[in-house]
Amino acid sequence: MLLTGCAVQPPPRVVYVQAPPPPPSPEVYRIPAPLPVVSIFVEPPLYQPPPIRIAWAPPPMLVEVPPPLPYFGAVWTGGYWVWEGNWVWARGRWIAPPRPDYAWVNPYYEHRAGSVIFVNGFWAAPGVSFVAPSLNLNIAFGVVAAGILAGPRPMGPEGVFVPAPPGSYAGLIVPAPIGTAPAVVTGAPPIIRTGMRVNIVNNNTVTTINNVTNVTNVNIVAPASATASGQAVNTAIPAQSHLAAAMPPVVRALAPEPASAKPIPALVPGRAAIVLPPAQMVHPDILPAALHQHASVQGHQPPAAQGAVSPQSIPLPAPHSAVPAAAPTSQIPSAAASKPLEPSPTIGKQEAKSTNPDALFKTDIAAGRDGNATTSAGAKRVASKPANSGELRQPDTLRDPASAPSKPAKPAPVTKPPTRSGDAPQGKPVKRPEVRRLEVKKPREAEKAAEKHSHE
Repeated sequence: MLLTGCAVQPPPRVVYVQAPPPPPSPEVYRIPAPLPVVSIFVEPPLYQPPPIRIAWAPPPMLVEVPPPLPYFGAVWTGGYWVWEGNWVWARGRWIAPPRPDYAWVNPYYEHRAGSVIFVNGFWAAPGVSFVAPSLNLNIAFGVVAAGILAGPRPMGPEGVFVPAPPGSYAGLIVPAPIGTAPAVVTGAPPIIRTGMRVNIVNNNTVTTINNVTNVTNVNIVAPASATASGQAVNTAIPAQSHLAAAMPPVVRALAPEPASAKPIPALVPGRAAIVLPPAQMVHPDILPAALHQHASVQGHQPPAAQGAVSPQSIPLPAPHSAVPAAAPTSQIPSAAASKPLEPSPTIGKQEAKSTNPDALFKTDIAAGRDGNATTSAGAKRVASKPANSGELRQPDTLRDPASAPSKPAKPAPVTKPPTRSGDAPQGKPVKRPEVRRLEVKKPREAEKAAEKHSHE
């Protein structure tokens, strides 16, 4: 006995697979907004000032080109960011050491526990060494002036650094050896992420003065992901401050001139508060040629970048443009094929000299039109359909008028140039003289007629 039944199958299992996330789009470089900057001349102390702690990073470097060396022994002592209740710009200048054999020591920046340890630049006496602030030292925060808003904290590895190149994003820092002049990054491209650093070139002539390693060149390196141009950086830069500051910048953020030429004493404990001059606006100006062509730039752009037009939005020329498009090479008739077909009005005089006038007259009579109309019709055909270089066709003057295709468009008034001396001027119909043929009997026929007459 067979038993029949229905087998129930479970519904198919539906598996949902999450689509992979799209690749991250490249970050668009945005030129920083104008920055209010207080510019002053600073009178450096003759000893190493005590360090101070600051909650936010110094802004990116500014650009100032040092003038020529005024006299032998002068030292370039700027420009860099110094703390005066806020980060203010210490304008660079050529000055002589205050005492014989004193050496200039560049300012010191260190990223430590999310803040900046800052030591102002100073003149070091002979035999006095620079001492880096100890990690166990309790460093007090610097006094912030009234009305100052805190900036971003330093972004980058801990340790000694210099401010970022001009045009970089605020808060980014560039690790560097102790004693590095901040101006070495003046000609470097702006950075949008951490990764740029300053290294000592191996083949440098290295000297140590006052516990500061002085080198002739430094090497700036950065991966492509860190720069606004999207290009990796690996270049040697002069270590001397005045030579590095003279390098051509990528972003021209020109340092403003100080309102007063009188230097302000450096901030040290016990110094009275000083009224600073008003801030001046610094407008970063990017050089498009200095960035890579694939780098995308937005924000406060120069007029050339803001007025750029994409290829899709470029208007095409109108069909009735006054400049006709060039014909393809395959449609342009050769000189050998087009010369016997239809004479051009501009060279009709030269061609008519080698043409039999009687043949032209008979041809015009047979065609039922004068030479002026023939030239006009020929010009109309040339304008509408160029002759094929590989096809031979009869001249228009030998064709049957009835077989000629009708042209709805009115032909342009074209006149036939005079073919012989004495013809009518151009623009008037040519009246052909009547040609009569004279019958001339041959001598043999005349002799036969005379002989027949004599016999009669």
